[in-house]
Amino acid sequence: MGFNWMYINPVTYPGFSGSLYSTKEYGRLNPIFVPPASQSQALDVLKPVLREMGDLGLHPMVDLVINHTAIDSPLIHEHPAWFQWDSDGHVQNPCAVDPNDPSLTTVWGDLAIVDNGSSSDPAGLWQFWTDLVLRYLDLGFHGFRCDAAYQVPAELWRVLIHEARKVNPNAVFWAENLGCTVDQTRALRAAGFHFFCNSSKWWNFQDAWCLDQHREFEDVPSISFPETHDTDRLAHDTNGLEIIQRQRYAFASTFSAGVMMPIGYEFGFQKRLHVVDTQPSDWEARTMDVQQFVQAVNETKLNTPLLQGEGTLNRVDVGHPSLLVLSRESEYAPGQTGWIVLNRDWAHAGDLAIHELTGMGRAIQVVDLSRADLCRPESLAGSSLKIEPAGVVFLYQEKQLV
Repeated sequence: MGFNWMYINPVTYPGFSGSLYSTKEYGRLNPIFVPPASQSQALDVLKPVLREMGDLGLHPMVDLVINHTAIDSPLIHEHPAWFQWDSDGHVQNPCAVDPNDPSLTTVWGDLAIVDNGSSSDPAGLWQFWTDLVLRYLDLGFHGFRCDAAYQVPAELWRVLIHEARKVNPNAVFWAENLGCTVDQTRALRAAGFHFFCNSSKWWNFQDAWCLDQHREFEDVPSISFPETHDTDRLAHDTNGLEIIQRQRYAFASTFSAGVMMPIGYEFGFQKRLHVVDTQPSDWEARTMDVQQFVQAVNETKLNTPLLQGEGTLNRVDVGHPSLLVLSRESEYAPGQTGWIVLNRDWAHAGDLAIHELTGMGRAIQVVDLSRADLCRPESLAGSSLKIEPAGVVFLYQEKQLV
């Protein structure tokens, strides 16, 4: 499908809850991932798998979870200074407050908070995390999705990124900043991350907040997605509408530097992924197959300089109630402008008057990102363009000959 990274949730030995994000032992592989022919839970059994991923052109990325451990991790008793404790002598559990409703708090009772910021043994604790990162690199991972990045001091991230890049200068660190406030995301800038998450998955294509956030953080490349392992499946929310499956992926590919989808999206899976309960037996029957479509969109993104990088996005008013038009500029295509055109209407086509877009003196190329499985640029004929229901097209001018 044209992806160049494979992101994997945590692979380490879990605590009593069985959650992939509740690590009990960092030096052992989760038993459910141990190959049938192997009797070893040593992490080294990952090496041939990661090497084969690399041979396929996929850079392996793993979740790096360092703001908490399992509540039954032996580290709590071996290194009590590494954890936060309450006044009654109990190790504290992490929690998250809904930024839209501060009265809503989620507490994870199977986890223990690591005191990365105020531990009385910071050298020992930070060296433990450094050794873990270097161990992952030795196994063959090339990048890290940094879980709850805003709950870890920026200085620690700087140390880990610096040490990792001494070993692998191309190692990538992706901050998982979903659910944090804008101020918390601002604070992450100084950590040196190579990617942020963005929240375009939740955008209604109308309200100002999404473009405002993109504009504020466009100096840090971000990753878009139509769904994640933490959200409901898009196909479930739309009763399996393939046009929306296509629309949301196509839009995500144009919005930011990176685009991601979880396994099963290409087949319209509807059962939500779960970090404790999901098993291979949860594989579903296909209700659609958009693999060729995803491949075409990915290849278009990789081969179109205007769609690379985070870019600069601005809304363009074309006087049509159903059409969202965004101009896109990119550092990879200096002096050029493209236009993302999305039809918010799922049932009716919308006509775009080309003269509504400024500076259209040269030939215009059109790429239908949501309809065709082969997204080949075609020259625009006529003064208007029909945008199909839930359609996404990308327009750009041919380069000026000098």
